[in-house]
Amino acid sequence: MAVALPRSRSPLTAVRQWYEDELRWPTAGGEPVQLLTGVRFDALDLPADAGRAVLARVGPTGPVAIDRSGSAGPRMLVLVSAGAAEELPEFLEWLEWGSLGLDLTARGAGDRMPAPSPPPPHSRWPYGTGPREAAGWVRPPEPGCEVEATLPTTGTGAGRGGRGAPLAGRQGRAPDLVRLVSAAATECHRARLLRQTRRQTDRGYGDQPLAFSNASRISAGTRPRSLTL
Repeated sequence: MAVALPRSRSPLTAVRQWYEDELRWPTAGGEPVQLLTGVRFDALDLPADAGRAVLARVGPTGPVAIDRSGSAGPRMLVLVSAGAAEELPEFLEWLEWGSLGLDLTARGAGDRMPAPSPPPPHSRWPYGTGPREAAGWVRPPEPGCEVEATLPTTGTGAGRGGRGAPLAGRQGRAPDLVRLVSAAATECHRARLLRQTRRQTDRGYGDQPLAFSNASRISAGTRPRSLTL
């Protein structure tokens, strides 16, 4: 008697089912697979160079993805608690970054982000790497746990992280949302000044190596005086 073999799943179907079944994250229909923000999480959206500096500065966070689909260059998506996108403008005003027009936004209710392929088991990717697709995980989510409990949020005891540790032992590992926004704003401003300095140097010296003056080094580290976080 003929044996009925299970039909193979397409890669896109496997990706969609991983997010919906393992993490309980809603996805959007069509191709490529996309994750709906504003439901289980929001995402801070900033340039990849600034994002890498933020990760090195703040240490553990929740999941972080890199989005390479845009024409303006790769973007870092730092997952934060749902509702954070609505609070971002107020945070930036309070931190005295509101008038500088930073390249720092957030994806929240009604927005989407590309769904990276699920990470291979037991993988430990260095920051900024992963599959060379439209999107990849820099710090992948941890299936089998309440991922939302690891996302930076506001309030006492907010932000719990640390892969492999019991939930009770992960209190305070991820930064508070305000501190994360503070670091992101600082690094976005620093990265913009550095890019401007490189363009000016390239115009002035052609293909000569970039050399920073003392003034440009100081300028690249400028931030509002009231920023003490």
